[in-house]
Amino acid sequence: MFDIDGTLIESYDFDSECFAEAVMAVTGYQIDTNWSRYTHVTDTGILNQFFQENNIENTQSAHEQIKRVFLSKIQTRIAKTPVSEIAGAAAFIARLKELDNVSISLATGGWYESALLKLASAGIDISDIPIASANDHYSRIEIMKIAEKRAVKEARLSFTYFGDGSWDLNACKALGVNFVLVGDRVKHSQSIMNFEKQDEVLAYIGL
Repeated sequence: MFDIDGTLIESYDFDSECFAEAVMAVTGYQIDTNWSRYTHVTDTGILNQFFQENNIENTQSAHEQIKRVFLSKIQTRIAKTPVSEIAGAAAFIARLKELDNVSISLATGGWYESALLKLASAGIDISDIPIASANDHYSRIEIMKIAEKRAVKEARLSFTYFGDGSWDLNACKALGVNFVLVGDRVKHSQSIMNFEKQDEVLAYIGL
């Protein structure tokens, strides 16, 4: 199971900028982009907390407005500068797809629509891979549970989650699943900078 932003694609920084700009455009308020302080680090969860802290009415319409502006900004950004994959990500996903004993899924705290835009821009083929997102729930843990169910139906299998943030690590601890850190934004015993050394990455999955 993979996170997307900062894990499969190099989109963490510009994604944060576009999100903050969209919130400002719709509400007139500046949002704190220290994401680690939010209870639920997902697009939906962050907005829920932001509305509460600023005494703004939390409506579905407000969420949809911000999402529309955000998607427009993302489209404009990637039209000028396509998204880059984390080195080796597309090839690693392709290799996993060839394995009969592996199920793949994506669980992102971002919105589904923006995830598709960015992955396509980076050239990562996610056809036939189940995905769960902030469209499904405000809680990252619940998003991961949904992604798991979409991948393996009712079966209970062990899984490994690849992520880049402290919130990913915390969610994995809560769920008791194997975690592999991508990048160096937090400290963790199992970590990779990218997916280029495929055998090393597979070893962390137990393959």
